[in-house]
Amino acid sequence: LSNSVSIYDTTLRDGAQMVGISLTLNDKLKIAKALADIGVDYIEGGWPGSNPKDAEFFKLCKDNILKGQSSKLAAFGSTRRKNSTCEEDTNVQALLFSEAEVITVVAKAWDVQVTRVLETTLAENLRMVAETISYFKVRSKEVMLDAEHFFDGFTANRAYSLECLKIAVKAGVDVVVLCDTNGGSMPWTVEEVTRTVKAELMPWPHVRIGVHTHNDTELAVANSLAAVRGGASLVQGCVNGYGERTGNANLARMLLELISVIGGLQVKMGFTCIPPESLANLSKLASTVADVTKQTMSPTQPYVGSAAFAHKGGIHVAAIRRMPESYNHMDPTLVGNAMRSVVSELSGKGNILDKAEKAGLVLDNDVAGSVLAHIKQMEREGCAFENAGASVDMLIVRKGKRYQQPDSQVNQAMVKLSVGGKSQVCIQLVQKHELERFALPAQVSAAEGIGPVDALSHALRSALEKHYPQLEQVELADYHVHLVEPSTAHKGTLSTTRVTVDFTDASGNKWTTVGAHTSIVEASFRALVDGLEFGIVNCSEVPKLDQSF
Repeated sequence: LSNSVSIYDTTLRDGAQMVGISLTLNDKLKIAKALADIGVDYIEGGWPGSNPKDAEFFKLCKDNILKGQSSKLAAFGSTRRKNSTCEEDTNVQALLFSEAEVITVVAKAWDVQVTRVLETTLAENLRMVAETISYFKVRSKEVMLDAEHFFDGFTANRAYSLECLKIAVKAGVDVVVLCDTNGGSMPWTVEEVTRTVKAELMPWPHVRIGVHTHNDTELAVANSLAAVRGGASLVQGCVNGYGERTGNANLARMLLELISVIGGLQVKMGFTCIPPESLANLSKLASTVADVTKQTMSPTQPYVGSAAFAHKGGIHVAAIRRMPESYNHMDPTLVGNAMRSVVSELSGKGNILDKAEKAGLVLDNDVAGSVLAHIKQMEREGCAFENAGASVDMLIVRKGKRYQQPDSQVNQAMVKLSVGGKSQVCIQLVQKHELERFALPAQVSAAEGIGPVDALSHALRSALEKHYPQLEQVELADYHVHLVEPSTAHKGTLSTTRVTVDFTDASGNKWTTVGAHTSIVEASFRALVDGLEFGIVNCSEVPKLDQSF
């Protein structure tokens, strides 16, 4: 086996075919830059014959994004049409006009696809393959053949599928890519077939074998790895597994499995895929592509997900505090991720201690036990802390010896309506509260907002910002409401409203708080106070609240 596996990214073409993804020209350029920055070998820019946007992309990417980079730009398209010539075929001419240094040609490798979908003869399909590849080779292009439906074709008519590869090799192709187009092959089949192809192409040792898998049976990554075991030295895939139907091999995951020190081929099988220094940027790559494509990253995505190295159970956290590898398969920092403990009713003292240490606080076991008991009670009442770390931080801070809880708080609400043909409704809240937790005298603040949470936020700020100007940089980013049904034992009681609030500051820091109560206003108030107080503690150089325990 070769010591290297090339990575061929097809996010900009195959990934863009996923329902829900629509990329602008600028989006494609941003993704191309992110891929080039980590050292991906090939970046497939799209199908220049299919739309004007892709045609424009190739020029801008070649002249700007890839200038001075090692990544190669590939253009994707089909063979010439049946009973035609390459000179007459507009798609072939568009590929040539793209000036991409790599041309990837897709062709049928399953006999029934040729006769029933292309509606041509098996012999004509072979001529289409050979003539298209020859056309680009005499023009000094690196050429790959994507043998579509190869594994299904191999099962149905082994001789013909192999002949499709051999005719391409004789025409000068550089890489033959075996495609599991329907995503239904099993890993052991993929490895065996790839090994067979490797043996069949032994007379042409310069020709490389690649693999392109789909995820219809959740085996795209496993099939790609199996193909490498069978002799493939190039893997095609998409960042975050985007693609047609259920997606392609997750290239962010594939890269990690190819090169990370624990889970990838680079350590376990001795392969090199991208520069080792790029490993720590993989989490950033996955996040960047998700942002550009406007897709939500799965927190459980292996290696790069926010929960990939998160631990919730008390036994697990207690163990990793003593030995991190006890419940982590690798050091997450190698791929730009981080290990973290999550606090919930399933936690132990170790979760609290770990959270405190991460926040730069020091507390003893007794205080940790008190915080944990409080959290368990609050979760019983409807809170959920696993995604509201700032609320946990504030629960810890409030256990400080000099910290004073407010004596009382009263909510008063007034509704102001705009009438006379106008439908706008504006809610005004008057929030009277004891501000001892902020070392301020009791005062009444009033503010208007579009909805109760906005009004509450403005009311709190009007009382606090003149004393804590750092709150001017804190913004309420998002707000979620969840109705928690009462347990069976408490049927007939009022349902609890759980409010989660996301905050951000001028530096791009983000934090989340939670509040729960039968009143949505009270639940919102609790979450807002946690979030603003967290901002006071963490967003400036002013003296912080007492943190001695």
